Amino acid sequence: MSKRSVDTSTKYSTIAYESLPDSLEVEDSEVDPVSEKDPPKKKIYKEPYLPDKKLAEAVDLAIALGRPLLLQGEPGCGKTRLAYAVAYALGLPLEVSYIKSTSRAQDLLYTYDAVNRLYDAQLGADGPCKNGIPLSRDIGNYIRLGPLGRAIARAQYERRSVVLIDEIDKADLDFPNDLLWELDRLEFRVTEAPDIYYAVGDNPALRPIVFVTHNEEKALPTAFLRRCIFHYVEFPQTEELLQQVLATHEISNQQLSEKAIKVLLKLRGLDLSKRPGLSELLDWVGYLEAVKTPVEELDKLPYLGTLLKQESDRQRAITEYPKQ
Repeated sequence: MSKRSVDTSTKYSTIAYESLPDSLEVEDSEVDPVSEKDPPKKKIYKEPYLPDKKLAEAVDLAIALGRPLLLQGEPGCGKTRLAYAVAYALGLPLEVSYIKSTSRAQDLLYTYDAVNRLYDAQLGADGPCKNGIPLSRDIGNYIRLGPLGRAIARAQYERRSVVLIDEIDKADLDFPNDLLWELDRLEFRVTEAPDIYYAVGDNPALRPIVFVTHNEEKALPTAFLRRCIFHYVEFPQTEELLQQVLATHEISNQQLSEKAIKVLLKLRGLDLSKRPGLSELLDWVGYLEAVKTPVEELDKLPYLGTLLKQESDRQRAITEYPKQ
């Protein structure tokens, strides 16, 4: 086993995120094929995010070693949004793959549209052409790179990317195993067109920064875990930290924030099937502030469907919350 090259030239933890502008121009990550020169750009907006010191250190460790950062934690604790914040802080394009039960690992690299190629070939000269030559003669016209494939191709042109593989545990068990080689070597060849080959190369500063989120719905293979940096994203444990989160998301009503946090923490102390997380808190407080709900009304648990998503939890909260 060869030693993993370490690159410490890029650090997320040293960036003063709050001082960054509210928007910036980055390379458009959705353009395919990836252009060699002067790629088109698009405006992106700052992601409100407040990572703790250990999480920022985990990001730096993953960047330095060129390993995916595997983020575990309960749903709604901010795992997904971290990739957006890091991409913004570093001014890099973000490639996103939201995993479904039908997702295939190869789709992260590329897809081949054989059906459309066959259809165009049947049309012959009456089909789509370029410079008088039918597109169907060149298989490359029917290859579309996926999020990881575009990131690897972009690195070949000496540009870096951030890649988010979101909720990997939704896929079948073969999915992470099928990604092992590509995530380890950061190179791939198109099976249907062997001449099409992309590789990051020897420069560690061009390795894609990969985030993988996992909601603990199913275990991941040991071989996959061995290739990752692991971090568990904890729900903020103190009222002060939750206040900082709300302030970061521009919730300005201080009294409302304080009371909402107390209500949330009491609810999380109940024996619930699904405890409300940061995502639910932000939605709830955002709406309470928008409709100018009086602070004294919060003990009546208004708009409870924003916080609790199961009827058994709702009934338990209505019954037991007043006892708190």
